[in-house]
Amino acid sequence: MELTRRAVLAGAPAVLAAQTRSQKLRVAFVGTGNRGSFLLRHGLDVADFEVVAVCDILPDRVDRAASAVAAKGGSAKTYTDFRKMLDEIKNIDAVVLATPDYTHRDFDLEILARGKHLYAEKPLALTVSDAKDVVQAAQKAKGIFQAGFQLRHDPHRNAAMKWIKSGNAGKVLQCHGIRHGGDLPRDIPWYFDKTKCGDIVTDQGIHILDLFRWAAGKPPVRCYGDGGTTLFVNDPPGRTVMDHYSLIYEFEGGAQINFSHHYFDPPGFTGIQERVFASGGAVDLIKAEFFPRTERRKVTLDVPDAGKDSTYMSLAAFAANVINGTRPLNDAQSALEATLVALMGTKAIYEKRVVTWAEITA
Repeated sequence: MELTRRAVLAGAPAVLAAQTRSQKLRVAFVGTGNRGSFLLRHGLDVADFEVVAVCDILPDRVDRAASAVAAKGGSAKTYTDFRKMLDEIKNIDAVVLATPDYTHRDFDLEILARGKHLYAEKPLALTVSDAKDVVQAAQKAKGIFQAGFQLRHDPHRNAAMKWIKSGNAGKVLQCHGIRHGGDLPRDIPWYFDKTKCGDIVTDQGIHILDLFRWAAGKPPVRCYGDGGTTLFVNDPPGRTVMDHYSLIYEFEGGAQINFSHHYFDPPGFTGIQERVFASGGAVDLIKAEFFPRTERRKVTLDVPDAGKDSTYMSLAAFAANVINGTRPLNDAQSALEATLVALMGTKAIYEKRVVTWAEITA
């Protein structure tokens, strides 16, 4: 059979895809502190990653990161300026960014403008306008943008959410969440400065709120709540973030999110709960269990990849999205809604009033 030029061209995409799949993604990690080092540790286990560079403003962190890469048999160049890194290593395919929250908008825009795929830690930014800037940049960018909402990729939570989305639980009525624990780590000063982290709803509570918004299937129409600092007053000195709050979000059709978050829980007393109540029963997201509303029994859901870490699963999904050109589960638009939900709640607490979605998105 004669091989025509048209046949060759028709087969070209498949050939290129096969070539792409056989090559590892050349990845740089920017920000190798608390969260960044955790991402790097799991990123080194992603088969499609080749970590070629690490960057942090603190040289000792960079050295530790490079040592971690070397311990896995790799070799990473070290930098304290990510712009210089991108200038010098032209063939970096993707960047995993885990710098403090107040840097996200500017760093995201810079990396996307360089044509790189970007895995960027949440939140998108600390203001509505800055968050929208990131979305606009991501929409125009050549690369894939995925936000670091790793709980979406946690095997149990992901399986539970698929059960909900399939309609097995019925209509979602209420999402009830608790995040009670000890205070933030003292060795990360920016955690305690609300101008740098956006306060604890935006920096910490955003993960569970994102899951609940995903379960509801749409943004809330209004929010109200209260919070403040009652135990860790000026501890550490200069602290401006809260140590507790409670929020209620209301959705069109009557569904609600009821979320409590504080930092003075005795060890092992309360912990974290993420539960979705629906017309047909309730789902425990963390345990991937369903409880029929009218029966005293439990259904243990099937959990593919049970036991695998959510951060690893999120990074592996990012690699797959880049290689296959697929849309991330937590893309820029989804991350925007998650960020705005957190900013909406913070505003309601600070101003002690009802804040609407129409107001926050205006």
